[in-house]
Formats: sequence, C-alpha cells, structure tokens
Amino acid sequence: MNRIGIRDLVEFTLRSGDLNARLNSSNTARKGAQIHRKLQKSKYMQFESEYYLDTKLKINDIDFHIEGRADGVLIDGKDAEIIEIKTSDVEFKDLPESIMTLYWGQVKVYAHLLMQKFDELDEVKLTLTYVQTPDEIITDNEITISRDDAKQFFDDLISEYEEWLKLRTDIIKERNKTANQMAFPFKEFRHGQRNFSAVVYKTIANHKHLFAQAPTGTGKTISTLFPAVKSMGQELANRIFYLTAKQSTRIVAKKAMDLMMDKGLKAKTITLTAKEKITFEDEKDLKPEDNPYMIGYYDRLKPAIKDVLEHVDQIDFDVIQQYAEQYKIDPFEFSLDLSQFCDVIICDYNYLFDPQVHLQRFFTVEDSDNIFLIDEAHNLVNRSRDMYSAAISNKVLPDLINATKDQEDNERLHKALKSFRRSYTLNVKPLTESDEEYVHLDNPPSAFVKQLNKLCDVISDWLGKDEKDEELNDAIVDYYFTLLSFQRIAELYDDTFKTRMFYDRDQNVIIKLFCMDPSPFIGESLKLGGSAVLFSATLSPMDYYQRVLGDEEDSLGYEIDSPFNPNNQQVIITNYIQTTYAKRKSSIQPIVDTVNAMISSKSGHYLIFLPSGKYLNDVVEAFEKQNPTVDVLVQESEMSPEERQSFIDTFKRDDDDTLVGFALLGGIFCEGIDLKGSHLIGVGIVSVGLPGLNPENDLIKYFFDAENGHGFDFAYQLPGLNNVFQAAGRLIRTNQDVGNVVLMDQRFKQNRYEKLFPRNWHQGQLSTSFNINQTKQKLKYFWQQH
Repeated sequence: MNRIGIRDLVEFTLRSGDLNARLNSSNTARKGAQIHRKLQKSKYMQFESEYYLDTKLKINDIDFHIEGRADGVLIDGKDAEIIEIKTSDVEFKDLPESIMTLYWGQVKVYAHLLMQKFDELDEVKLTLTYVQTPDEIITDNEITISRDDAKQFFDDLISEYEEWLKLRTDIIKERNKTANQMAFPFKEFRHGQRNFSAVVYKTIANHKHLFAQAPTGTGKTISTLFPAVKSMGQELANRIFYLTAKQSTRIVAKKAMDLMMDKGLKAKTITLTAKEKITFEDEKDLKPEDNPYMIGYYDRLKPAIKDVLEHVDQIDFDVIQQYAEQYKIDPFEFSLDLSQFCDVIICDYNYLFDPQVHLQRFFTVEDSDNIFLIDEAHNLVNRSRDMYSAAISNKVLPDLINATKDQEDNERLHKALKSFRRSYTLNVKPLTESDEEYVHLDNPPSAFVKQLNKLCDVISDWLGKDEKDEELNDAIVDYYFTLLSFQRIAELYDDTFKTRMFYDRDQNVIIKLFCMDPSPFIGESLKLGGSAVLFSATLSPMDYYQRVLGDEEDSLGYEIDSPFNPNNQQVIITNYIQTTYAKRKSSIQPIVDTVNAMISSKSGHYLIFLPSGKYLNDVVEAFEKQNPTVDVLVQESEMSPEERQSFIDTFKRDDDDTLVGFALLGGIFCEGIDLKGSHLIGVGIVSVGLPGLNPENDLIKYFFDAENGHGFDFAYQLPGLNNVFQAAGRLIRTNQDVGNVVLMDQRFKQNRYEKLFPRNWHQGQLSTSFNINQTKQKLKYFWQQH
C-alpha cells in the first residue's frame, strides 16, 4: 500500500512561491509542537486531539492510502468542528497568501474525510488557529464548509495530483516488473550469500528486525539490497532506506544498485548528501530573501522533478546539482523533495535516527512499507549516543553581550543574553563552587532550560528583522543552533541521561546532557519501518548489539561463517607483551621486536595499530631508529581526504618491498579500506583496544552495572574488541589472500577475550607465543607453508 500524508498531498499540489526558511525553522517546529500540546489541553480540551482520518484510492491500478491527523475534532450530533493549529514567528498579517492556501487546504481535506466517515454531517466548521511565536499571539479564523464543497475541493486536489500519482505508479509498475525478472547480478552466490539473502527476504516478508554478522567477503551490500529489491517486486514493501555511517559505504551501495540496473532493474535510486556539501557555494552566504535558488523555488520544483524522473534512474550528487542549477532551485531541498518519488534512498544514519535532522516527510508516523538496511551497524552505538547528547558553552556569551550593547535594535536581544548568562552562572555553581574537575547530576537543569527557551524565542524574533550586522548575525546564528540542539535533547531527558558540568581546556564551563543509553530512541526509530536489517562484519557478541541498539526482545540474530580458508590466516597472541598504561613505556621495545619479526619473516606491506597517538609516536620513533631504511607511513592527528587517500594508495603499490604503516586503533584506517593480495600481508594490533578511561565511559559503566552487572563489558571491553576485529578485518579480503594477525597484549589470552574471537580464528592457525623467539618461529613456519 502506497501511503500519502495529507499534509504532503496538499503541500506538493498547492504550494507555490519561495522556499521560506523562517516558516520551516526547527525552532518554529519545536515551539509549534509545544503550543499544540498546550492548546489541546486548555483552549481545545473538549476536542479529541490528533484525530486520525484516512481514505483509500486506486489510481492507475495501484492502491494509495491517504492519511493524516487533525489537531482536534469535536462531533456533537450533526454538528462538527475541526481545529488546525499553525505556528511561526511571522506576524499573521504578513503571511503569504500561498501559505494560507496550504493551511486551509489541509483542514478542508480533513473536513471531506470526516464527512465521508459520518453520513449525518452536512457541513463542518473549520477553525484555523494561528500562533505567532515567541509571544504566542493567537489569531483565530473560522469558515464553514459543506459536504459538496469539501468533496469538490478534494476531488480537484486529487485530479491535480493524479498526474504525479500516475508518474509514480508507472515507476512502481516498472520497478516491480523488472525486480521480479531480475537475476542475481553475479554468476554465482558466494559462500553463505544465498542463505543470507533468503534470511533477509524472510525478515522483510514477516516484518521483523534482523541483526546479522556477515564477515568480509560475503558481499553484505548486495546480499541485503538484492532481496530487499525483490521484496518490493512482490509488493511486500515500497521503499528501501539504505543507511550508512560513511560516504565510502554509500558509494558501495550505489554501485550495488548499478549492478542490478545492469541486469535490467528499473528503480529510482537517490543518494542524499549533507546540506553543507551539496549547497551551491554562491548561495551559502545569502539570506533566503536574496537567494535566487530559494526565490520562486516551488514554482520551478515540479518541472525539475518530472525532468529527472523521466530521464534518470541513478540520482546522485552530480545529477542533483546539474538539475538544480538548470532549474535554479536549492539542491539540498530539491534532493529531499525528489526523494519522495524514489524507491531506494541511500543516506546517512542521521536521516532516520537523529532527532535534530531526521526526515520528517518520511519518519513522522510508522510505515510498514519502509525497509531499513543499516550497514556497519556497530558504528551506530557511538553515533546514536552523540545524536542524543548535547553540550553548550559559556565561551561566546561575553562577546555576544558586548556586541549587542548600546544598540536600540538589539536591546531586547542584549537583555536576553545577559539574563541567560546569569542563569548559566547560577546553574553551574555545583561545579564552580567546588574543587572538582567535573560534576554529574541526575536531574535536568530545568530552570536553566526555561531561560534557554526564552533566549531561543528572542533570537528567532531578532533573526527575522532586516539590516543586521553580518558578522554579529553569523555569530548569533552559530550559537542559536547550539541552543536549539540543547533544547531538543532537554525535551527527551529521562533516567538514561546525566547532566554533566566540566571545564574545557580554556576553563570555559560546559553543560552537557549526556545520553548513556540511546537504545530506547533507536528502537522507536526502527519501529517507523516495517522491517530492519542491521548488519556488519563485526556484530559480536550479538546479544550486546541487540541490547544497545534497542531491539533486544523481538529481533532475530544471524551469523555467517567466513567464506575464506581459515588456514590462510595466522593469528598469534604475544603473551609476553603487556600494554596496560603503567607498562606502556616498557612495552615499546617488545612491540618493536615483534614488528621486526613480522617484516623479517616475509617482506611486504604491514599495518600496525596502536590505541593512542602518543603511544603510536613513541613506537614509531623506536622502530625508525632500528630500521632507518624501511619505508614507514604514519597516521597524523589530522589528515585531509587527499592525505588519507595517499596513505592508502601507497599500500596499493604492486611490489614486495617492505612497507610498515602505523595507524590508530579505532581510527580512520581501522575500517572501510580494502587492501587485497600483496597490498597487505600482516596486521599487528597493540592492546585490547579499550576506550580511554574518562568520566563519560565511567557513566556508561555505572549505568549498565546497575542494570545487568556488565558495565565494564558494555563501556570498555566490547567497544574496544570491536576495534580489534575491525583492524584484523583489513587483512583477508579474498580467497587468495594470505597473512598474519599478531595480537600484542597478553590480555588477549584471558577467557573474557578469547571466547569472543571469531569462529574462523579458532578454526584456523590460532596460537600463543611466550617470547619473541617463539613468535619468530611461528611466523617463519607459516610463510614456509604458504
């Protein structure tokens, strides 16, 4: 069933004119939600709030489900009233006629669906309540619409939208037909790939959630996308969201879709790009009212969408920018509007999970026709914790207060900033009046948040004014976004949060709302689809990831064995190396000796991973002193994309010369790089990868200790071990690859670690050496056999 939101229907069909940033601001939307709830509980308390209305249509032999929720409905016999509440910081008298058309259009559709539901209603009173923020000035407008007029309005709306529905249904029909006819895009399935694809298909068909560990070489991307596309062909779902953490993974997903298109698939696929990357350079510093890509945006949008859909199947960055430039429309907003007509949407995690930026056009209500394919799901743990945490600093407040003083136009803003600074100072007294480096509180800073909300309202009003100093405007906008983020997270605060107060390096006081356990929020996001597949090469232990990713009770688990010969990989635990913090200085020489043993056993390309920058530099310094002629690469603390690529490309030299790269465990070279054959023949991993001891990791530890007694595991051991597995996964990429992994930390011999090793490690050449000579012998013997 193809779902269409009533608001989406009205806005797409009737919207015209400019792209108005003020009417669409996140603060306006958030404030509007608060005002909705307030009015529903007071002025309109006798109304049934969030009243569900829907209807079903068949157009071009495709079923459509049109649905929405009215803010309030009151029915008394043959009398009925619908209220719709709208908010923005624009004065009512200044609202464009095009916006009023949308407001009334939405409530008229509600009226038609209500009278369709109740035959005894001949007319309905419609009340449009407009609230101007921040002062909450209310303007009520009322009309009465008859059954015939409401039906006529709806029929005209559908008639106008029908062209687009037919375009969409033609796309769906062609997609379903070609998906059903499409063969697997490779000559044969890899080991375990057919079964994995079948499990994914059954998961989608049964509307379940699946956690799957699929080692490198199993073809995870095509193994999930192929059955998902097949399920759309069978009308088990209607849209795929392929969600990733990294641009490189999105490119792989796009290539997988290309492979299926080469096999005859016709499906509209779009890759979404972050706003700051896809926005044209010449519009970044323009105000909306001066931006030619926003002025008249909606007047040019539909022809642009139609042009793309008629000529392009694979819609990427270049396509979006090309058509956006041709039609002079904002490329980011264009990509979002275009995505509503696409079958496959490849995007970052935050478009589903981040409460600040998730796609409202898709993710405001549950839709069982959505499939979520979540790649490299191990990354979602920390990413989601960041999404649901927010921090604010007092650093810029003195400058902002000083910049707004003695100016009549800025007087209200100046006073609000001063009030906020006073509140800030009062709120952080538990820290500033103590000798502690940080303070943790169980409760949210409620009084402070109220003052923050007031400041947001004043800034929102100030930003709507003309003729502001450009430098001041930019500084206020930057701080405003920080305030909005804090405001949003404060609304979610519960017992999974702690309020942190601490000093930064410059002794500015930071207030942070820290989410120790974002799993409830992830779980709620996953419910917005009919099925979800969360997969990674390293998703072990499975029950840990099911717990921290919000789906412990109802999800399925599936693990694929490595397709590669386990005897092609040697794994050595060096029981003579201790890398605890107290032993690090004394561990440097044994580590260098072990790396020397690796490169002496066979010349070639090696990667050595260490847990910190200082540790890495100390080891590199010692190694280079002993090996002045060996080619060495070192990961720097900051590397440009070009420098990163140069690092990787150096490994792709087709030679047997010795090259040793030193990189951070858990860093940019720990995953997502593909070095096959002679490009990499050995990996050394120093330490068990424990995250650094810090107050936030300790909070996570205490939280899970209280819940299940596994706080150390959840906060330290398992995240660290995942980094180890990711680093080791750089080695064996094909059936022809051969090499060794040397685990340089005696803790790997502990049962708590060894029992979690991948199955193929236990099945292959896993051994322990108790001194450097044993390591040399084991390495030498392995290469003699290969």
